[in-house]
Amino acid sequence: MGCGWLGLPLAQELVKLGFRVKGSTTTPGKMALLRAKGIEPFLLSFPENSTKTDLENFLAADVLVFNIPPSRSSNETNAYEALLERVLEAAPPALTSILFVSSTSVYPDLNREVRETDAVATATASSLMLRSEFLVQRVPDKKSTLVRFGGLMGGTRHPGRFLAGKTEVPQPESPVNMIHLTDCVGLLTAIIQQEKWGFTFNACAPEHPSRREFYTHAAGRLSLTPPSFAPQAEDKYKRINSDLIQQELPYTFQFPDPLQCLGSPGF
Repeated sequence: MGCGWLGLPLAQELVKLGFRVKGSTTTPGKMALLRAKGIEPFLLSFPENSTKTDLENFLAADVLVFNIPPSRSSNETNAYEALLERVLEAAPPALTSILFVSSTSVYPDLNREVRETDAVATATASSLMLRSEFLVQRVPDKKSTLVRFGGLMGGTRHPGRFLAGKTEVPQPESPVNMIHLTDCVGLLTAIIQQEKWGFTFNACAPEHPSRREFYTHAAGRLSLTPPSFAPQAEDKYKRINSDLIQQELPYTFQFPDPLQCLGSPGF
């Protein structure tokens, strides 16, 4: 569910591996693109009474990958939760497993390395993604796995544009938590293939260069003006530990160092 920056290449990889894949879009013009890539397209829109919505047929599957990022607007928070609840309520008995794409935003800045259990111990009820995770885990008779991705890069998302030309950027020595699109697809594919259900995984590259080093180098790769940073103030950061997902699958990151992948063909 959701065939955008991450969902489309994931669907393509699963098709290549021999899976029958359904893909949803809210854009009529994208239907032909999905079909051309071997994906059975579904035009879904909400609210439920929309004539475009064919949710029940879409959910007739073994595994649901829920990959719709919430809007940055606070006004869309209720809409996102309502959408997720509607999808989970409509899940038929035959759908046995849910793979939910979440975010490391569930962790506050603890000024240290954080692992999967830290979100439950420290996050507040105001965390939309954490509440959404709880909804997924409470669906009766469904197995679920949550994947909390760090900063997304690769494809059309080059981090050189994120902070280029900005001034007084805070926390220059804080570690970055990034992951390349290739590894996002690889990790999700491995979870499905190996049927690793019942887990919560962090998913970030193992290496964590500083913000100053990473974003300066990233801007330089695009010949853009690098950001300038404010003096280091009080620490405010988190360093995401992804050891669990590497151990359980196991999985070897294609881009373990975010700095090294900036000049790769993946951009």
